[in-house]
Amino acid sequence: MAPTTTKQWTIQGQDGFESLKLDSSAQISKLGEHDVLVKMHAASLNYRDLIIPKGQYPFPKKDGVVPGSDGAGTVEETGSRVTRFKKGDKVATLFNQGHIAGTITPGAFATGLGGMIDGTLRQYGVFEESGLVTMPGNLNFVEAATLSCAAVTAWNGLYGLQSKSLMPGDYVLTQGTGGVSMFALQFAKAAGAKVIATTSSEEKAKVLKEHGADHVINYKTDENWGETAKSLTPNKFGVAHVIEVGGPKTMAQSLNAIGFDGVISIIGFIAGQTKDQPSFLDCLTHNCIVRGIFVGSRALFEDMNRAIEANNIKPVVDKKVFSLDELKEAYQYMWDQKHFGKLAIKIE
Repeated sequence: MAPTTTKQWTIQGQDGFESLKLDSSAQISKLGEHDVLVKMHAASLNYRDLIIPKGQYPFPKKDGVVPGSDGAGTVEETGSRVTRFKKGDKVATLFNQGHIAGTITPGAFATGLGGMIDGTLRQYGVFEESGLVTMPGNLNFVEAATLSCAAVTAWNGLYGLQSKSLMPGDYVLTQGTGGVSMFALQFAKAAGAKVIATTSSEEKAKVLKEHGADHVINYKTDENWGETAKSLTPNKFGVAHVIEVGGPKTMAQSLNAIGFDGVISIIGFIAGQTKDQPSFLDCLTHNCIVRGIFVGSRALFEDMNRAIEANNIKPVVDKKVFSLDELKEAYQYMWDQKHFGKLAIKIE
């Protein structure tokens, strides 16, 4: 018999990580015709998860939401008209539950798990069948729980603009060692591309090279890392793709690195805000495309999963894995930038 209660976290207010509240016996909502009850086995955190309780997230959210967009688990029960899954199937969650394919709509924009819709940081969750995908067969639950946001975002950055999709031999610039950047590195190498990565330490540079980075630039010792990256490309033409996670403080260097007709995919702003940043005119003078990305569709997710299986790509997961009860500690650990790759939460 399916459970009726679940342990779960919610966000109450905007007082930082103290806004995270644990409920040990929350009621599980009744399944609708197209709903699926999932026993969550693992989840993972994103920068977005950290800034929502701090009141810094600029996109739709609601008070009292169960946090977390990323998760993987087993189907426990299905609604009467569910056709995509059956009991026992291994599934992962879609970030924007309403973004099935193509361009995201205003309605789907407000269906983010852990923002407007209850997310994954709970033992059991009810999701519409359309908001789940089958896990890649080569991954365990912890690995699959890292895909929903960072991996799909990286895939969208490289393949979402079809006329500018990544090609073998292209040069890709990634920034740092966070989840999106590490997935972009892995996807680019699997496609036969060259990767130039930036980082802040020799220790992280060594790990980036172990994961296939062709060149690594220390942005703390090389302030003109964008020009340096460009100089590493054939005939100093510039890179074809920049996976831009830093935001306003790194955009100028990204523009210095990009080649003509290249694509800068703006994903985040982890380097912070500044008024001193490039203008739209800089896109003209560098003859490039700059696009914003808000994760990606279920269709992109499923395309990506096929590539993960075919190439046996294993997500880079931090060596420290937290339990569900240790969620506040996990948030602080990630906020302090102690993680490498994705930070996972094991749910029992």
